[in-house]
Amino acid sequence: MLHSIMGNAIEINNVSKIYTKVKALDNVSFSVPEGVLYGLIGPDGAGKSTLYNILTTLQHPDSGSAFVAGYDVVKERKEIRTEVGYMPERFSLYPDLTVKENLEFFASLFGVRVKDNYDLIAPVMAQLEKFPNRRASALSGGMKQKLALGCALIHRPKVLLLDEPTTGVDAISRSEFWTMLRSLRESGITILVSTSYMDEAALCEAVALIYNGTIVEKGTPSELTAHLGENLYNASADQMYPLLEAVRKLPGVLNSYTFGATLHLVTDATFDAALAYRLLSESGLENVKVYPAKGNIEDLFIRFCVSDK
Repeated sequence: MLHSIMGNAIEINNVSKIYTKVKALDNVSFSVPEGVLYGLIGPDGAGKSTLYNILTTLQHPDSGSAFVAGYDVVKERKEIRTEVGYMPERFSLYPDLTVKENLEFFASLFGVRVKDNYDLIAPVMAQLEKFPNRRASALSGGMKQKLALGCALIHRPKVLLLDEPTTGVDAISRSEFWTMLRSLRESGITILVSTSYMDEAALCEAVALIYNGTIVEKGTPSELTAHLGENLYNASADQMYPLLEAVRKLPGVLNSYTFGATLHLVTDATFDAALAYRLLSESGLENVKVYPAKGNIEDLFIRFCVSDK
């Protein structure tokens, strides 16, 4: 029986999962509206894969409930498996089968033919069309990724679940992959994608941030980062390590950490950028710069990690 979830393709209510003494998920709750590209963002070990195992009916939650495409993950496993496309973190296709054979095999599992839904996967398979007889084991990382996505979509699912799909993939392939996801979202498929790459959060329409098995924040990327810049500054100098040591002694600096080619300084209301510049310059550092920073999801996560310790 379909569960009424008011336009949500995925609904997770107070889901917990414990492995012996480790609480992998702790009362996790969030929902994914239909037709949205939604991100589950968090570092390794945060609980992302455990949640995916539950959503794909590979494991039961210890408590709470979850619904995918309107079906209960515990009571209606068979129904869910026909409505969901799943791409696990590790490459899970058959390495000894060719590109064509893998597609045909996965299509047969769902009782469809490759040509029935090829219009959906054509953009994904564009580069692979040149190598239909190449074994999956001989494909590059980016090509394996595209083939796995094509196989996950071959039955035209309502919901696409992608667990860390860009891990270990080069920057160009990562960019291409996210372009494909946006295209799929426009076709009406609901997508939940997990990642530990914080920069990918900005590519989602909405995100849930997970840390130590708990959802710490959720909303649109712009909502989550709207107020991060209020007490955040960039600092740079020719000598970066001495700079890191020096800024930690400045009045009003609560925390500091490397951020690309600069440092990010988390400050309180007493911080004075002009004073900081003067003190750093007087300490012998050259080409000192101190100026306001615009925070992003990575800054938000660092704040949670620091406050958790």
